[in-house]
Formats: sequence, structure tokens, C-alpha cells
Amino acid sequence: MALIKYKNVQIKALSACVPKNINRNADLGYLIPEEEIEKTINSIGIREKRFADKDVCSSDLCFKAAEKLIADNDIERDSIDALIFLSQTPDYHQPATAPNLQHRLGLKESTLSFDVNLACSGYVYGLSIAFSFTSQDGVNRVLFLTGETMSKTISPKDKVTFPLFGDAGTATLIDKVENEVSYFSLNSDGSGADVLNMPYGGYRNPSSVEGFVEQKDKDGNIRTGEHLKMEGMDVFNFGIRVVPRDIKRILNFSEIIIDDVDLIIYHQANKFMTNFFTKKLKFSTDKTPYSLEKFGNTSSASIPLTIVSEMFEKDKYPNRNNVIMAGFGAGLSWGTALLDLSKCEVSELIEY
Repeated sequence: MALIKYKNVQIKALSACVPKNINRNADLGYLIPEEEIEKTINSIGIREKRFADKDVCSSDLCFKAAEKLIADNDIERDSIDALIFLSQTPDYHQPATAPNLQHRLGLKESTLSFDVNLACSGYVYGLSIAFSFTSQDGVNRVLFLTGETMSKTISPKDKVTFPLFGDAGTATLIDKVENEVSYFSLNSDGSGADVLNMPYGGYRNPSSVEGFVEQKDKDGNIRTGEHLKMEGMDVFNFGIRVVPRDIKRILNFSEIIIDDVDLIIYHQANKFMTNFFTKKLKFSTDKTPYSLEKFGNTSSASIPLTIVSEMFEKDKYPNRNNVIMAGFGAGLSWGTALLDLSKCEVSELIEY
């Protein structure tokens, strides 16, 4: 557990981009019995996802989101001192994607840029890194890009993962501000690394003929070693164990009570699961925005995508002073943040 307090840093602006291609769970009759489709949709809370074209990467979606953010907020490109790109679906194993995004966006050559590899907890982790850099004297603004093309990692013959995951890219601008305090709790438990993983394609088990052979599990799901594998019940039990507890920890650390919280924005994993968290915390479900019905689980992009898609209209959730963000997933890792979004400019969601 790492508890961190940042002063005089804020999220200035947020934007997001999703692919135009819609994949509907109602069309999964080939995978899920027709009589069970609506029940499945209601349980997970996901009706459709967005899938990127074959030649579109997460960096392309992030690039579009960043251009939107820069244009909407009249940001001088030379005012950006650092660029962080967080994704588990980068352009290449090597080199890092961030320097290429720095070049594509026309940022100055003195821009600090690097990649971070994290999944569903990634937005909270990455935001903490961005806040840390912005807290330093030599950095005034950080552009934090996080996006995923999860559709490229899942098997269309896997009824566990295929109804869940979608694609998106987001951009977050962090800069200095006076009299602002934010709180973060960051955690990990690598003993659960096998709960959500892609067995082949890295350097522990490199791509091979064996890794591309389709295998059927005991529940009839078919995937290769280069597809994402998820143990759904283990993920559920993990979430139940750590998320409400960590939210209580951040409340204790910041010395506020749950009644003072304006919004809780969860990683968009499964609506049944996160509603369970909310009830356990005795919090109002009216103050927990969701985007997963339209966009599914977009991994590290899900929290900022939810903010953009649900909070673009300022009168929808007018109270945004004490906002909790809770990310949790592969690794296993999880993180919680408490911060102020009242001054954050949210751009309208765009498609690509």
C-alpha cells in the first residue's frame, strides 16, 4: 500500500475518442444461447462495445483525443513538458509509443515522454505519476494519454471476455494550481497474476506455433495462448475484497466521510459488481456514473471515458468537488484517488 498526498496540482481538461464500429452483445447468439443473451446483458450491464479497425491502434485513438483537448482548451503545445502513454496494447513491443506521440502531436523535443504498462488500475496509477511530475519545479504541464484496443486481444469464441471488452483512447491534461489537495492509494498483489493474463506473446512464452493453437476450456470457451484469459469469479472475489476497503482507506487518509463524496467513478468492469461495492459503502447509486452499457470494459481508459461520456453536460452531475476514482484489475493491482474535478473542462466525446 502506498498512500500519497499531492498539493497544488489539478486535472485541467479531459477528452476521449472511441471507434465508430459498434459490436452489439444482442448479436452473440452464436456464442450465448438466445434465451440467455438478455440475462447476460443485464448482469454485466453491457449492451455494446466499440471495436477499432484492424489498422487502428490505441495510440491513434489517444492522438485524436489529444488533438481535441488541445483545440478545445487553446493549449500551447510548447507548454506541455511531459507526455505519458499508458496502455497494454501499444504500437510495438519496442520502441515505446510515447515518443512517437510526442512527434505526431508536434510537441517540443525537450518533452519528457515514456510508456507505462498497466491495465484496469492504470488510469489511477498513471494519474498519480502525472501528478508527481507536475509537482516538480521543472514541469508545469503533463499530457497523460491512456487507451486500449482490447478487441485485438480477445477471442470471438470466448463468452467470458468477448461480451465485455471494447476500445477507446483518452487524453488528460494535468497542470499546477494553488490550494488544491489530492489523495491516492496504490496497491498490488502479484499472487493473482494468472487471474487475468495473456499466456503467450511476451518473452516468458514467446509467440510460437503452440501459442496459436485454439484450446477449448471446460466451459466451452475457445481461445489461443495469445488471447486474453480471465477467471471471472476470481476477479469478482478480488474486487469485493479490495475495492470497498481501499475506498474506506482513502476516506480515512483524506479525513472526509462517505457523505461528503460527490461521485464515485469506478473502472467499468461489471455493473453488478460495482453496484455491490456501492451498496457495501452505503453510497447512492445515483452518484456513480456508468459508461459500460455503450462502451463496455475499456480497461485503463474506462474511468476517463466515463467522465467524458457522462459528465460533458455540466448540469448532469453538477457537484464534482470530492470525486473518488477506483481502478482495479490485471496484475493484480488496484488504486483509488480522491480529487476535485470542479474546474476540469470536459470535451465532447468524438468518434474515429
